[in-house]
Amino acid sequence: MDTAKIYGFNFPTPIRFGAGAINELPDYLLAHGLNRPLLVTDPTIAELPFFKDIQQKLTHKGINVIVFHDLHKNPVKSDVLLGGDVFRGQNRDSIIGIGGGAALDVARAIALRANHHRDLFDYDDLIGGDIYVTNEIPPLITVPTTAGTGSEVGRSAIISEDETKKKRILFSPRLMARIVFADPLLTMDLPPFITAATGMDALTHNMEAYLAKGYHPMCDGIALEGMAMVASSIEKATKESDLASRSNMLLASLMGAVAFQKGLGVVHSLAHPLSSLLDTHHGLANAVNLPYGMQFNYAGFEDRFERMAMALGLGNNAGDRVVDYLFDLNTRLGLPTKLSAIGVEKHHLEPLSELAFADFCHPSNPKPVSTADFRAIYETAYEGR
Repeated sequence: MDTAKIYGFNFPTPIRFGAGAINELPDYLLAHGLNRPLLVTDPTIAELPFFKDIQQKLTHKGINVIVFHDLHKNPVKSDVLLGGDVFRGQNRDSIIGIGGGAALDVARAIALRANHHRDLFDYDDLIGGDIYVTNEIPPLITVPTTAGTGSEVGRSAIISEDETKKKRILFSPRLMARIVFADPLLTMDLPPFITAATGMDALTHNMEAYLAKGYHPMCDGIALEGMAMVASSIEKATKESDLASRSNMLLASLMGAVAFQKGLGVVHSLAHPLSSLLDTHHGLANAVNLPYGMQFNYAGFEDRFERMAMALGLGNNAGDRVVDYLFDLNTRLGLPTKLSAIGVEKHHLEPLSELAFADFCHPSNPKPVSTADFRAIYETAYEGR
């Protein structure tokens, strides 16, 4: 730490957490004079009983609800533009994002779009677009239904270009939700694959945040506790789905998203191109790449791996066991451990490597990563151990 430097630390939005927390949503809206929300979700969740129950409870309180669910698994610009047209055209006064990362990202981007009318990607954080986020943001409320991305507490939305599928990041502190209703009961019926893949996404966030460059001891502490919660709960949540494990996973997920305001790293840069190029589920992409990315980062950061090993329950002087632990965890969760098992072919490795190097996450990785490094990691991950 540079003792002559002043560090700025930020923590996100108010959170209502616990079984049944979603039941507070109608009264919250009414207390804040909001009665025309746009509910943003994905096509699958829109048909589920718990979502219809939320709608009914809102309607019963006299709240006029419109649902928008026309979005892709990996959301694209046209999803946001269409949702923005619905928001304005139907005279909505608030936005409620209900779902996983895709739905919450689109909800946040629609909130940006509501009163900002430049081209959507003019607001790309990588080109300093946050300076254009100057107008009012309508009230945004987030309700996570998976324990993975932590998008509910985020300040950004990742949206892809329709044609190239290149991921762009829309960011501003103004885009934080007014409040989060984090109810583990909404995650109880997630199928095992989604539970495992999104849980590994949460673990990746915590691990990469802890290793990321920069000094942020608050994020480091949160990340270590988030790792411990995932390690103790992900298998039970996946295989038995009790409330305690689901609660821990939901908390670990949003803790990971709080922690990664410090930064992410090589694993996310390996994973993002798989979603862009091959439409791979983001959590699965992270799960497969996580042990290989950690293997790349190990040398030179052994002390950090020692502390991660403690958090993961591996004991003292076990930093060199973290990578093996991750391979074994994927196997126990029924997830693949090599890229060739998830539809990646040899000819994909070159374009994947170029997209990975262009990605926005690896600059905060603890060690630099070149295109050649990405190609080497992908080669290893393709073949598997």
